[in-house]
Amino acid sequence: MDSNRLHSTEVFDTDALRSPWGQLRETFRYTYLLRNLVQRDVKVRYKNSLLGVVWSLLNPLLMMMVYTVLFTILRPNNSIQYFHIFILVALIPWQFLAGTVLGGTVSITQNASLVKKVFFPRALLPTSVMFSQLVNFALSFVVLVVLLYLSGIGLTRYVLWVPVILFTQMVFMLGLALALAAAQTFYRDTLQIMQVVVLAWFFLTPIFYPFEDFAHTADLMGWSFTPARLMRWINPMASIVDSYRTVLWGTMNSQGQPAAMDPLMLGRTFVTAVITLVIGYYFFIKTEHLFGEKL
Repeated sequence: MDSNRLHSTEVFDTDALRSPWGQLRETFRYTYLLRNLVQRDVKVRYKNSLLGVVWSLLNPLLMMMVYTVLFTILRPNNSIQYFHIFILVALIPWQFLAGTVLGGTVSITQNASLVKKVFFPRALLPTSVMFSQLVNFALSFVVLVVLLYLSGIGLTRYVLWVPVILFTQMVFMLGLALALAAAQTFYRDTLQIMQVVVLAWFFLTPIFYPFEDFAHTADLMGWSFTPARLMRWINPMASIVDSYRTVLWGTMNSQGQPAAMDPLMLGRTFVTAVITLVIGYYFFIKTEHLFGEKL
């Protein structure tokens, strides 16, 4: 990171602190710093690592192998075709989320010396975590594409939905990362809580099972509801994971044949993502001025 540039040629516009829009404009002035932060995060992640960047490729593949063995050999009544693709399509975006949420949570506290010494938009720190995790996502996605072709599925025109789904996921994750980074600054047990939440969240997201496994209706204390529909509403990642799976693997009715997205469903998820980002960003900038004394 070019510290001389930060100290000598850039001045933080204190007038911009008066409004969220001013903060946002000020943040865009520091795109060079965001790039440097992302490069630093990626280098630190693979520094002194035996496998280096290869681990980004092996991690989802090893997880895919574990679940494939578990649900196709040890539990042989699994009727899902191309189960390894079914799993991998969901694991890659999930690991993107987990890495961003947990890394974003500690992004302020782990950079305490930088926050206290240099003036810059603090929102860049959780944002840089998300973009550094995006590098892992991209590398893993390349492996997924190779396996899609080796499995005989390949890519179809529906892959054009992937950038839209990815953007929706990034908007949602950034909102969470901003809110959690601020919370961690004030309450240091936020990370421990989120580690438990992320684990529970994993099992409540259709990673190794399809929505169709749910019962059509369920009753809870006299309230009748549709489990799959409820999960889509309260868990945006369920819809996001299912969207990736639909356009890259297919549905339970078209296993191994990618299908078209439901724009209305993805639109609802995007609205939820935007609301999450607005709330997370607003909470972050309203508490940002206290970070120095809390660190």
